[in-house]
Amino acid sequence: MSHKPQQNISLKNRKASFNYELIERFVAGIKLVGTEIKSIRNGKVNLTDSFCTLIKGEMYVINLHIAEYEMGTVNNHIAKRDRKLLLNKKEIEKLDKKLKESGLTIVPTKLFVNDRGLAKLEIALARGKKTYDKRETLKSKDAKREMDRVMKF
Repeated sequence: MSHKPQQNISLKNRKASFNYELIERFVAGIKLVGTEIKSIRNGKVNLTDSFCTLIKGEMYVINLHIAEYEMGTVNNHIAKRDRKLLLNKKEIEKLDKKLKESGLTIVPTKLFVNDRGLAKLEIALARGKKTYDKRETLKSKDAKREMDRVMKF
């Protein structure tokens, strides 16, 4: 009996691309406990306020909210806990070197379940945008929307 996922789970952190200039992306596995993958498959995840940090040479995602599983028993998981990211040693060293530069941070941009049923987190090395950059992003988005609207008719 083979288990095939019913739908393709992919959750994006739209605020990350608005608040940060994304420089380089990485895909990392997540170390999960019991009921967390079931909640992820149900789409009960909030990436908005989460960020990544290095603790003792290992990458962790902080403030990633995975809601408790409704059918879970007393063994249900804690919704907001630090979760370890599974990256190569070379990738961790590269990120550590880049983080030591000023103004860079690591933010989760996308959470998805791959074809093997494993939860993966796309993280990006990012630099915070200034307010005027955010306004510029909004202006270009509005202009594109207006052009699409005109082209439709």
